Amino acid sequence: MSFSLFFRMEGEGEYTFPTKTRYVGEMKNDMFHGKGVLHFPNGSIYEGTWEKGISKQGKYTFSDGLEYQEKDWEFCDGYDRQFYTERCNGLKPAGEPQLTDSLRVIPDGCYDCGDGFYDPNARVITDYEHHFLRNADDYEHEWIVSTCRKSWDEIVGHSPEKLGHISELDIELQA
Repeated sequence: MSFSLFFRMEGEGEYTFPTKTRYVGEMKNDMFHGKGVLHFPNGSIYEGTWEKGISKQGKYTFSDGLEYQEKDWEFCDGYDRQFYTERCNGLKPAGEPQLTDSLRVIPDGCYDCGDGFYDPNARVITDYEHHFLRNADDYEHEWIVSTCRKSWDEIVGHSPEKLGHISELDIELQA
């Protein structure tokens, strides 16, 4: 990338936003202009043709490889993408996770909303390194709470009070 006389970005180059989204492509007069690709922190990308900073044509691809289609979107919508990997790759054997991303440990009381973690009490979304991304409005809050994966909030394990009727002999026989 070169800089003009007035220190403006010109030509081919790379620019990284504070949110860690990275643009790689052509620029003119400090704006995206020509062909370029936005690389999002969650692994998704947007390939487009830009004019004076505005995308005129492009294609969005989710981190799991699903390409968004503006017309005739017949499978996944904003409310349900749960069977996409099965459709593309078939079913995995029982016990193997079907999740599209690596299994992340979600902080207590939070949700994994695709580009980070959502805390419904604070109504804040942070990236996966816990840096602030945005505040959720009512619509996004409802969508996340009704759709996204939540941290484990059930206590599991044995309870001596509930197992009091099992004798030590029963435990030895099972072992």
